[in-house]
Amino acid sequence: MDRKPKISTRASSFPESPIRKLNPLADRAKNEGTKVYHVNIGQPDIPTPKEFLDGIKEAGIEVLSYSPSKGIRKVLESLAGYYSDQGININPEEIMITTGGSEAGLFAFYTALEQGSEILIPEPFYTNYRGFARMTGVNIKPISTERVNNFALPDTGEIENLITEETGALLLTNPSNPTGRVYSEREINTVKNLVRENDLFLISDEVYREFAYRDTRPVSAINLEGIENRAIMIDSISKRLSGCGARIGTLVSRNEKIMNAALRLGQARLSPPTMGQLGLARFLNSSSYPSAIEEMINRYEKRRDTFLEELDGIEGLRFGKPDGAFYLMVSLPVENAETFVRWMLTDFRARGETVMMAPGEGFYDTPGKGKDEVRLSYVLNRENLERVAELIEKGLTQYRE
Repeated sequence: MDRKPKISTRASSFPESPIRKLNPLADRAKNEGTKVYHVNIGQPDIPTPKEFLDGIKEAGIEVLSYSPSKGIRKVLESLAGYYSDQGININPEEIMITTGGSEAGLFAFYTALEQGSEILIPEPFYTNYRGFARMTGVNIKPISTERVNNFALPDTGEIENLITEETGALLLTNPSNPTGRVYSEREINTVKNLVRENDLFLISDEVYREFAYRDTRPVSAINLEGIENRAIMIDSISKRLSGCGARIGTLVSRNEKIMNAALRLGQARLSPPTMGQLGLARFLNSSSYPSAIEEMINRYEKRRDTFLEELDGIEGLRFGKPDGAFYLMVSLPVENAETFVRWMLTDFRARGETVMMAPGEGFYDTPGKGKDEVRLSYVLNRENLERVAELIEKGLTQYRE
């Protein structure tokens, strides 16, 4: 019998990234000579700290060997010191270095959740969670939040009504990607009590920890009393060090069984990136730390304020003020935001320039939600953000005509 090889159902049904799926249209526009401003993706444009890069350049390695599956010991110790500076007292045994925050997230799903179980996630949420869920056979059950109250968590009863015998965990991104929300002490206590009373894990994505503006400060799940054995933290250096390509993340938990299981997963993929770890160790032990991070956060706060001021002058846009991260969800005066985003890449040009945004529908699990929304990332310098707002306004005017 002549049987043709067939791609697996698992692979063919894997979700597209709403952040990246329109890249071919952006590439085509660039090939035609158009300048495309990317506010669809959280890729910082601020230079990676010199000390980090020096740690790679001056490593003096003759053989680039595997690192331990858990991570290099001196790097784990440096990370424990960093977390201590953040008010999170954790020891190196409770930290595992991963290949980016994405692998940390995937390991959290694998270790905390059974195949076929459910995880509660406030929507809109970071789109890769859908990929983690599909890979691990977990079902996402969304917790609905609304732009009109700045994406605050609903009352305890509304969340509790979503919990079933199949529910294994609740996931928070704090500060939030894509909304920029920093959850209040009341919201965090609500989540803590629900997790404790319903025998759940709390998976806390804290990649944007330092990206909290003015007097807002996110509470780490690792510091919550009463759920020490239930808290699992996902983290990454990609944003705070403008080092997305280094692929260094961390999984942190005081639960010894979680960490042992994660280590076995780590052994299956052998080791996290050696060079990125060496760069991180050099930076964390340099005189530039922590001032380089603080300076970066100050720049992002100014970018946020500039961008919000410019967007506020555009008729028909609706959005809240993000307290953290570097994203905001914006409701556009169009019926279908993805159609508009595509049109901006294929048809709209102003002095040879256009903008790429992330359609908002892909950040929701509830069908039909987010159809008129886009996620915007203020990772560009202030002058470019002013131009982005100008292009969006011009684009909307032409599109509606």
